[in-house]
Amino acid sequence: MGFGHDADVGRMDELGRLDSPVHRLDARVKALSTIAFLVTVMSFPKYEVSALLPFVLYPVTLMAVGGIPPSCLFRKLLVAAPFALAVGIFNPLLDRQSVAILGAHTLSGGWLSLASIAVRFILTVSTALTLVACTGIHRLCAGLEQLGAPQVFTIQLELLYRYLFVIVGEGARMRRAAELRSAGRGALRLRTVGPLVGNLLLRAMDRAQRVYQAMNARGFDGRVRVLGTTALRAGDLAFLAGWIAFFAVARSVNIARGLGAFVTGNGL
Repeated sequence: MGFGHDADVGRMDELGRLDSPVHRLDARVKALSTIAFLVTVMSFPKYEVSALLPFVLYPVTLMAVGGIPPSCLFRKLLVAAPFALAVGIFNPLLDRQSVAILGAHTLSGGWLSLASIAVRFILTVSTALTLVACTGIHRLCAGLEQLGAPQVFTIQLELLYRYLFVIVGEGARMRRAAELRSAGRGALRLRTVGPLVGNLLLRAMDRAQRVYQAMNARGFDGRVRVLGTTALRAGDLAFLAGWIAFFAVARSVNIARGLGAFVTGNGL
């Protein structure tokens, strides 16, 4: 299983063309509810973990109703996971303040903040991927532009997403060629990685230039266009209002702790 298969960015476009109740929602309400979700999740203190858990309901609901296979998003989370762990990997060494006692062990703030970073990473990245899978990058950029996002931002976002295909495709071909030349002698050696990365950059830039020339030949003028305009329906507004109300409640009340107290009888 190579890098190209792990990233599998082309699969997101296929998922964005599915027909489901979530896919039929207006792109603007999905973008606004996702922005509200991200802002709410990131507003919690650095040691908070349990209060974040109920927020998993949002991406899970979108995936279930939209028919998005969890395995597709899980592979992409694994690709990005090392970057998230790099952010907080030294927290247990730098923050040794005792914040809780678990039996005979003392839990330091560093481990708790590392767990909080991991939970926020899973929530935010899975939700962003689910939004793209339930909308499609083209409709999403058009919706952001209708919400007032600068045109230069939406164009850059869509082109960045499209050029991921270029880089991943070139990288997969180069890796396959290197593995064939190695005649089964195992993974790539460290001394060959540097030249491969340099060649990948040059090949991707050359391919991107040809893609841009092809876009210009087809009349691209720097604008995101969609077929027809859509009006907000009652179901769209109910979706947005319902999820924002849930985020507000989950931000003000620790639902997980309350359920735990109710189940164990400590809250009665």
